[in-house]
Amino acid sequence: MQLTQYTDYSLRILIYLGLKPGGFATISEITDFYGISRNHLTKIVNNLANHDILQTTRGKHGGIRLAHSPNLIRIGNVIRITEPNFHIAECFNAESNTCVITHACGLRNVLKEGLDSFWAVLDQYTLADIVKGQHLPSPSHQSVVKMGKRTSASNA
Repeated sequence: MQLTQYTDYSLRILIYLGLKPGGFATISEITDFYGISRNHLTKIVNNLANHDILQTTRGKHGGIRLAHSPNLIRIGNVIRITEPNFHIAECFNAESNTCVITHACGLRNVLKEGLDSFWAVLDQYTLADIVKGQHLPSPSHQSVVKMGKRTSASNA
């Protein structure tokens, strides 16, 4: 199982805002920091704002911030919002399941138990847990991805 890039970027945005002094940033600032497409980031920010995880402010002094304290933002919740589904096997999707052994197979129960454990762990953690004791790297130490090549920000 692998989380989508969309979820990865969503979590990166939240971590950035959780670590940012004052907690307020612009989309341009985050795109520059991570080297993520502005259009892609804008879609993610809009989705997180629609789910009341981020607050957005338009205009000259606009930007984004967390809608709630980091200790109220559960990692499991964010992943449920950003992932399209968790059909880890065909039998998890009743609409498209064509497996002929579904009713005789015990694997589904084992996989469901694993998935339930996955959610139980993620639901224990908040954004505050993730950013605790961390800090944003200074621009001179930041690693930037440019055209598929990782370079030091001081060389970029």
